[in-house]
Amino acid sequence: MTRRLPDPRPQVEIVAGRAHVVGQQCAACGLRTTLVVSACPGCRGELAPVRFGPDGTVWGSTVIRVPVAGRTPPYCLAYVDLDGGPRVLVHVKASTEPVAVGTRVRLRGDSGGDLVVELVR
Repeated sequence: MTRRLPDPRPQVEIVAGRAHVVGQQCAACGLRTTLVVSACPGCRGELAPVRFGPDGTVWGSTVIRVPVAGRTPPYCLAYVDLDGGPRVLVHVKASTEPVAVGTRVRLRGDSGGDLVVELVR
């Protein structure tokens, strides 16, 4: 029998019509994470549940132009520093070009488990 591992991707929760990433924050050292773990990966302290986002700032981005199973290129991926939270990898909705560092984005939910953001205008 094959053991199925839990999906490591961040989970999204919709609150009052806005998407947030579900995570944890350490009470001792303040580390913020989207990992589901029993103790802080930094100091082994106690973790409390928190929500991050929905807004964030692009840290870096790229466009994937190589076909991958289940994906139609080109599509844009970005690392986003969520406001008050950790850095996450996201798909940038309706973008086939790299997004400039510093661009503000808003979490729109997920697509098949992958986080999706759109540019804030």
